[in-house]
Amino acid sequence: MIKNCLSNCKINIGLRILRRRSDGYHDIETIFYPIPLYDRISVSTLENGAQVSADKLTVTGIPLSATSDDNLVMRVVRMLREEGYSIPPLNITLHKNIPSGAGLGGGSSNAAFTMTLLNELFHLGLSEQEMEQFVGRLGADCAFFVHNKPAIAEGIGNIFTPTDIDLKGYWIWLTKPSDFVSTKEAYQSVRPDETHRIHWPRNNSEIRWEELTNDFEASVFPNHPNVAALKSMMQDAGAFYAAMSGSGASVFGLFKEKPRTVALPEDIFSFVARL
Repeated sequence: MIKNCLSNCKINIGLRILRRRSDGYHDIETIFYPIPLYDRISVSTLENGAQVSADKLTVTGIPLSATSDDNLVMRVVRMLREEGYSIPPLNITLHKNIPSGAGLGGGSSNAAFTMTLLNELFHLGLSEQEMEQFVGRLGADCAFFVHNKPAIAEGIGNIFTPTDIDLKGYWIWLTKPSDFVSTKEAYQSVRPDETHRIHWPRNNSEIRWEELTNDFEASVFPNHPNVAALKSMMQDAGAFYAAMSGSGASVFGLFKEKPRTVALPEDIFSFVARL
């Protein structure tokens, strides 16, 4: 028995950091928008009476620094078993096309799509709401990928309101340098501000692109000029909107027509697609 799925990532369209909470986290406001950059997940069970007592995870494509045990895919499997669901030993292959440490939610997406895949494969009977509750334990943005549609995200990025924003037909150029920006580093220099609230658009007619900035850029760009340079490159290429995604280090531009890309150094990830 084998089942495959594609696990896409997301970009942040605007990101405001409102306040530091008593639990040490921050309240934010942003828009999560899914984009067609995919990892591939394949799950199989042993057949023909073969006996095995442990799961196996094979990761191909872009290398990951985390161990197999720490990978969110395996954490989903363990969590479901701990909740009493019967899942046999699995052979899982994860092919990574989404760069990690990019603010794209690739790992969170892998967790949500693994949950959905196992629910279908083993007829677990989980509703979308139940799957969101389970994967939400693994990360604030994990639950977004269960529904996987554009949403305004609030709280710590775990409270979602659907939005009818539709960027279909536009082009995206996404890049990520070799720079690594930890979430801790990104938050160290930010200055939360809840006085200047943004009118978050619920459809295309309400979008005010000039308002939708990413507050993390003020703290990340001074220490990572390579990231800042990529945003300038997008603007020079004619993007009507360019920004860092999440806490970085990826930067994307949105274009009305296919952008004229330029050759980039080998250590810079580059992806172009029509939305």
